[in-house]
Amino acid sequence: MEILAFGVQADEKPMIERAFAGHHDVRCLDVFLNEDTAPIAAGYEIISTSVNAILDHRVLQTLAAGGTQMIAQRSTGFNNIDLEVAERLGLTVARVSYYSPYSVAEFAWTLAMAVNRRIVRASNRTRDFDFRLDGLMGRDMHGRTAGVLGTGKIGEAFARIAHGFGMRLLGWDVAENPACLELGMEYVDKDRLLAEADLVSLHVPLLPATHHLLDAAALKAMKDDAVLVNSSRGGLVDTDALVAELRAGRFAGVGLDVYEAEAGLFFLDKSLAGVEDDTLARLVTFPHVVVTSHQAYYTEDAVGQIIDTTVQNVLDYTAGRRGENVLVPRAAA
Repeated sequence: MEILAFGVQADEKPMIERAFAGHHDVRCLDVFLNEDTAPIAAGYEIISTSVNAILDHRVLQTLAAGGTQMIAQRSTGFNNIDLEVAERLGLTVARVSYYSPYSVAEFAWTLAMAVNRRIVRASNRTRDFDFRLDGLMGRDMHGRTAGVLGTGKIGEAFARIAHGFGMRLLGWDVAENPACLELGMEYVDKDRLLAEADLVSLHVPLLPATHHLLDAAALKAMKDDAVLVNSSRGGLVDTDALVAELRAGRFAGVGLDVYEAEAGLFFLDKSLAGVEDDTLARLVTFPHVVVTSHQAYYTEDAVGQIIDTTVQNVLDYTAGRRGENVLVPRAAA
């Protein structure tokens, strides 16, 4: 059987081909799955998709009509898939429920330190042989307070690094993580965390209950000189409200690896076409804001685990097994 994989990055392609070798043939495409590209999948029983694929009812209907029966998503998040429609159409859907939490946690800290120590501005200056220090002053993280919204595996890894810096830890989650408690984390309500944290980092999934978790009111509750990092999902932050706060001169720095309207932008080269998104265009003009293109997970370790799990999900499907990563099970015969 040949598997069709959408949205494959150049670095991923040889890894995917090696992982599927000896099991199934795989055809890798660099285009992302959406309404325009869905017809390409006609005749493929199994397809694999990336996090920026759009699997709404129109795309799913096109896939089902073309003979697709199984979707293996190469990500933990699945808010881009209409699971109810998939189930109604008899499509099996699986995801990657776990990969290296260190990839995202370490990158979140990379963003935090980049904005805190003005790394991008300093690097741009030195390229022009401007070695002044004006405007480059940061702050020690030691002794300050880190607020971790979401203390699962990634939040825990982020908290461990914060603990290594000698920071006070505040956490917010539906359940307390014993490992975080051992680090000395104090669980508090969201309002208190936002009011006291010098650094706020988001590590919760995007669900209806967490959409715009940081809305206008929550952003206003944060310290004026706080650092905000989001390496989870763009929809957790009301970006228009964030821009308004930045225009008012608030926050010492903001690091964003995700953006709520990133579909159709991130992972693509828009340098010549230009971007029509006025909010994003305004966001990247602030000198103390760093925006990256959803790359926090992008390490050899994490991507390797994602691909290996995707292969296992496909093998489980072809063997008639229901693996632990299945979101919509195979329809009964």
